This record gives sequence, structure tokens and C-alpha cells, in this order.
Amino acid sequence: MATVAAVIASTHHPFYYRASTAAGADRPPFADEWVAKIEAFRQTLTRAEPDVLVMVGSDHFHQLWLDNMPQFLVGKAPFFDANWYNEEREFGLPRMRLAGEEDLAGFLLREGLDAGFDLAFSNELRIDHSVTCPIITLRPQADLPIVPVYTNIFAPPMPRPARFVELGRALRRMVEAWPSDQRVAIIGTGHLSLELGGPRQFGPHGPDPEFDRKAVAWIANGDVDGCLAEVTLDSLHAPGNADDGRGRRRREGRLHRQPGPVPHHGGVLHLVPGRSAVMSEPSGAPHE
Repeated sequence: MATVAAVIASTHHPFYYRASTAAGADRPPFADEWVAKIEAFRQTLTRAEPDVLVMVGSDHFHQLWLDNMPQFLVGKAPFFDANWYNEEREFGLPRMRLAGEEDLAGFLLREGLDAGFDLAFSNELRIDHSVTCPIITLRPQADLPIVPVYTNIFAPPMPRPARFVELGRALRRMVEAWPSDQRVAIIGTGHLSLELGGPRQFGPHGPDPEFDRKAVAWIANGDVDGCLAEVTLDSLHAPGNADDGRGRRRREGRLHRQPGPVPHHGGVLHLVPGRSAVMSEPSGAPHE
């Protein structure tokens, strides 16, 4: 059976690529610090030696819209094109083509149905920066096949927090039941508090630092019960207008707190067994 080699939560900050590749006067002052921290946290995945990446992200209304919005969708294709034109224009992201792992995708779809998750699928999924930016930061050679899993975190009605917990548990069980000798890393991407397109989007920190501190503590301590007791769909509107960071981190927490970094737009939080959590965030980096 397959092995879950690592569970990692990662930023999908779209500004990192441009900042890290800029030179001369165009290079922002925080770029070197940001690159150093990204390269350090990349070792979490490198040490795990995965063969396949399950990438849990969210479509930013690129391919999925209000005329057809699945709650949970698995990409099943031999390859995936990326990114979208506005991401190339606004963030300078490169066009990419990533190989897909169709056998694992098909297995997740079949087993998901049998486990009570009516997962949608797409054989023609074009992926965006929620998947490609973690590839750029964690596996820049982009040489491993992926299975993208998209979650609805923008368009109500959305799954309740507990449903994300259930999905995380199911994903781990299904990966470990996959009849293969391959090593699979599961990577969830998102943010802490964030206000997309609002007046608090580009502040010096997220719109709700207190919520961010609580979220980091829930993750570091594996306190899913405490998180679920306090967080509801209604309460998630206060720290911003998208809930993928909160929901995704609850999901990652249910994947047994594997060592790795937790996403924070602009930086990463390393969770190291036997040590305290360490927040790594470059000074001055913009929030998405």
C-alpha cells in the first residue's frame, strides 16, 4: 500500500515568484529573507522523498464559477496546464504543465464515493496559483505527478468546518489504502486571515491578528476540538472574506500533525516534533 510520506501546509502567495526572481532595483528589500526561509522550509518535502503530490487548493473563480460550483473536486488527467492569464499579468507567474497521477485520482474518486464523499471530478482541469505556487516554493523542478483537489471556499453554501476535518481524515485513509508502493505527500495551501479585494488586503498584517494567533496555536497543539468549538461559518466572516486557510488547516490537522510548515501568506510556520512552533515571515512582504 502507499505511504503518506508527509503532510505539509504551505502558502500559495502569488507574489513570491516575482519577488524571488527580480533583480537590481526591481528586487524588493524583503526578497532575500523570503527566499532563504522558503528554501529552508522546502527541505521538509525534500527529506520526505515523495513520488506523488496530492495538492489541496482552491480555484479562484478561474474555471469554477457560480453556474457550476462543486464543494470538493478531484482533477483526473494525464497533465494539467497552468496558470491563468490574469496570474501571468498580475503576478508574473510562468505558464506550466504538470503531470497528473490518474491512477491515484481515480482511486480517490471511487473510494471517496464509497466513504460518503460524492467527489466531483474534471478531466480537463486548468489549475491556478493555489497549486502552482506551492510547487514553485516546495518543488521548483516540478518533476512529480500531482492529484489536485479543489475545495469550495468562496461561494456559499460552503461546507461546514467539520466537513473539512472529515475530508482530511478520508484523504489520508484513501491514500494509505491505494494499492501502490509509492510515497505520497499531501500538501494543503491557503492563508490565515485574509480579505481579498477589500481595504484590509494589503495591510502590514492580516485583518485579524488575534484570529491568526489562535489558529497557529490550534495547529501547533493539534487542538481540533478547540478550533471546531470556536469557529463557525458565521465567525469566519470576521477575519476576512475567504475561509480556505482556516478550513484547510483544520483538514491538515486531521492528517495527524505531520511535521511541516503551516501556510501564512508572506511566510511559513514550521511545526517540528519536540520543538516549539516558529513563525517565519519576511518583514514587509505583502499579503495576497
